[in-house]
Amino acid sequence: MAEEKAMEAALRPKALGDFVGQQTVRHQLSLVLQSSRLRGAAADHVLLSGPPGLGKTTLAMIIAAEMDASLRVTSGPAIQHSGDLAAILSSLTEGEVLFVDEIHRMARPAEEMLYMAMEDFRVDIVVGKGAGATSIPLELPQFTLVGATTRAGLLPGPLRDRFGFTGHLEYYGVGELEHVLRRSAELLQVQATDAGFAEIASRSRGTPRVTNRLLRRVRDWALVHEVGLVDDAAAAEALDTYEVDRRGLDRLDRAVLEALCSTFRGGPVGLSTLAILVGEETETVETVAEPYLVREGLLARTPRGRVATEAAWRHLGLEPPEQGAPLGGAGSTTASSPASPSSAQSGRSAGSPGPTTEG
Repeated sequence: MAEEKAMEAALRPKALGDFVGQQTVRHQLSLVLQSSRLRGAAADHVLLSGPPGLGKTTLAMIIAAEMDASLRVTSGPAIQHSGDLAAILSSLTEGEVLFVDEIHRMARPAEEMLYMAMEDFRVDIVVGKGAGATSIPLELPQFTLVGATTRAGLLPGPLRDRFGFTGHLEYYGVGELEHVLRRSAELLQVQATDAGFAEIASRSRGTPRVTNRLLRRVRDWALVHEVGLVDDAAAAEALDTYEVDRRGLDRLDRAVLEALCSTFRGGPVGLSTLAILVGEETETVETVAEPYLVREGLLARTPRGRVATEAAWRHLGLEPPEQGAPLGGAGSTTASSPASPSSAQSGRSAGSPGPTTEG
């Protein structure tokens, strides 16, 4: 783990000019930082949102480096009381950058304390309880808060409005990921052809973090198999070994699609049922597998449950059901059941009430 963390830190760009992709956010953030340096003041508070693995933590480190300031790192789940936040804020130095990852998971009392700290650079510390409680104002040095969130919609409006700059990070294209790969391959001393880089990038789910992880696995495979130059065939064989297919789907992704198509004939299927079938927690299926499958057009979320699209059937090499054919196989709640003998013998019309059946 220590080696992996050290390797990941080495692959992170240290300057805004070395950061690949996110051109709009990078240009806007560059203006904010240059203006702050010219004014000789701390940069405005920055909120970075977007899916995991796109570079929010890296940008926070770059902001601190560009402002020639130290970086303090914490996370929203670690701040569960206002006292936790007060202890962090009171120890900040002038111009320091405070990075709060997953800021939407911060406790509400600490969140309300953060309002005043961001706007007025002061907090009120309450000492005592009941009628004898007193409030002691504490002045804070000028600092820059960088908040990162994967779910910007969960941030309350008052907190979101206090950020001077908000940037949303988008998924990367294959060409941008190839630039990331070339830089990382040079640091890892991996020799690969253009086709080899393209093969790895196409399986990276549009995420630089996944790109660097797959590159390390290809490096391991090439080292063991004594492959000096990784081409597209070698990269494909290496990633197939690690169960990453040509569209970037891993074992969990394919298990979800196979459960939908093979067991339930495409769905709809409830999330909890799907999680039981693939042997994972519902939160894992919902947050890890579903976002990419939906983005790739392989899965659809409907009010009745999850449904596999025609593209999912094709990807698994299966023939999709005919248009209009009833969905749901064994175990599906949508499958029609045969008529009971009692109702068949009664000869009632479709519109007349029938006898009550038991569970």
